[in-house]
Amino acid sequence: MPDMPADEFRRVGHEVVDWIADYLAGIRDYPVVSHVQPGELTQLLPTSAPEQGESIDDILADFRSLVIPGVTHWNHPRFHAYFSVSASAPGILAEMLTAALNVNGMLWKSCPAATELEQVTLGWLREWLGLPPEFFGIIYDTASISTMHAIAAAREFIDPEARTRGSLPNLTVYTSEQAHSSVEKGAIALGIGRDNVRKIAVDADFRMIPAALAQAIEQDISAGRKPCCIVPTAGTTSTSSIDPIPAIADIAERYHAWLHVDASYGGAAAVAPELRHILDGTSRAHSMVINPHKWLFTPIDLSAFYTRRPDILRRAFSLVPEYLRTAEDTSAVNYMDYGVPLGRRFRALKLWFVMRYFGHERIADLIRAHIAWAHELAEDIRSDERFELSAPVPLSLICFRYKGTDEQNRTLLDRINASGIAFLSHTVLNGKFVLRLAIGNIKTTERDLEQVWSFIQSMADDLV
Repeated sequence: MPDMPADEFRRVGHEVVDWIADYLAGIRDYPVVSHVQPGELTQLLPTSAPEQGESIDDILADFRSLVIPGVTHWNHPRFHAYFSVSASAPGILAEMLTAALNVNGMLWKSCPAATELEQVTLGWLREWLGLPPEFFGIIYDTASISTMHAIAAAREFIDPEARTRGSLPNLTVYTSEQAHSSVEKGAIALGIGRDNVRKIAVDADFRMIPAALAQAIEQDISAGRKPCCIVPTAGTTSTSSIDPIPAIADIAERYHAWLHVDASYGGAAAVAPELRHILDGTSRAHSMVINPHKWLFTPIDLSAFYTRRPDILRRAFSLVPEYLRTAEDTSAVNYMDYGVPLGRRFRALKLWFVMRYFGHERIADLIRAHIAWAHELAEDIRSDERFELSAPVPLSLICFRYKGTDEQNRTLLDRINASGIAFLSHTVLNGKFVLRLAIGNIKTTERDLEQVWSFIQSMADDLV
């Protein structure tokens, strides 16, 4: 047989599902961070692929003995670095089905179910976030790609001829000093260049200052430059600060610039109705992005991009060779027309599974709990005279440091991560090395956080 026989697939499939179930149930038995050294796995693997096929049992054995020791477990409830993510069980099951179907949703005709389920599921998410119905949704892989598409749409909006002759040399993009690097990367990829990205100053709470934005735009206009795109953030990477989007929207409208809201992390909080204020002003944006793979318990990768101007997005990217032309009703959406990728995975299936299995209320309750625990931990940190908070805690990220030198804080972080108990990351705020502890895994409990904080306190005793 050219492929694995059905009986063998069924036997091994059951074994794999059993392994996954045991892995999820016993995830706390694993050290969060891998302790392998660079090149260690490479040296354990053959330098060339096998000439003859190998037993699936041997392959799985090597997965367990060679690959797993080199895994940093993002699905661990004490993974608190960067932004916590988690692949929930229904999402994992959906990923298995996605792989089995192996469809390409580039056109409506190439897989009607993939296209229409994506439209419906993103419509559900749009309603949960309180966004207006005119927002058109499309799934990309990550927020970096979503932001690049936003900047490309902004360029089309401001300079429609760029699609054929290339970018004008005077287009400018504006974002905050605390914004994600994807804004600059998007400008690089699109030929706008880093020199034309303005990083706007932030206030004491690390939020973009609208007056500084307006001043920068005025200076650029006086110098013959053309404002193209403004990117505020709802939940910045370093501190989770929330830019004043309504005031920034006023400025975008005044200068006729495209407004793109990066809510890739913080946007999920708006699923709880009482927290929708963090997206205030977003309904006036031309586009926004939220990543369900960050805080909505959907396996990586899935980035939901919304725009009020799908016509501009389509105008920026639609390019249809003869072999992809179809004769369907004009109401059919061909997602390939709305971005760079032609091949498109059936990503909507896992979000659909997650949203249906947990429902709005349960997901909102989980997010509320994570935020409440973050505030409680922040109070514990504030109450310990050896530590200090380094930024406000509007969502579920705590930035703090030991009241000592940067070197002591680096040592503390290294010891935490080397322990295997937890994984934290860092940033630099006001010139100081700061620890970041993000809460967002579906399996994280108060007990996990108590254990991590207790361990951090014990490590601080050693620093003294």
